[in-house]
Amino acid sequence: MTFTMIWVIVGMAVVTYIPRMLPLVFMNAQTIPVWLQAILRNVPYAALGALIFPGVLTVHDNPAFGIIGALVAITVAFLGANLIIVVLSSIVALSILSLFI
Repeated sequence: MTFTMIWVIVGMAVVTYIPRMLPLVFMNAQTIPVWLQAILRNVPYAALGALIFPGVLTVHDNPAFGIIGALVAITVAFLGANLIIVVLSSIVALSILSLFI
């Protein structure tokens, strides 16, 4: 391991430690405002969408293929189905669609 690699690891450790430490230092016993709680509640959904959406568009040569699979999954999930059923329904729909493409 080179000296440069050690500095990179130390730098990454400091960069990841700072955002975790700052709330503890500046928000001692204060409560988080309601408007900020409402914003923070949506962060996991936004992050998940940002991670999944590019894959939906690049899963096949034709972007419509991924969009159809996503729409099937969203529809089945909206109807209240279990996660396994959502995934299987999307797989079945795309398998049927791939027979015609």
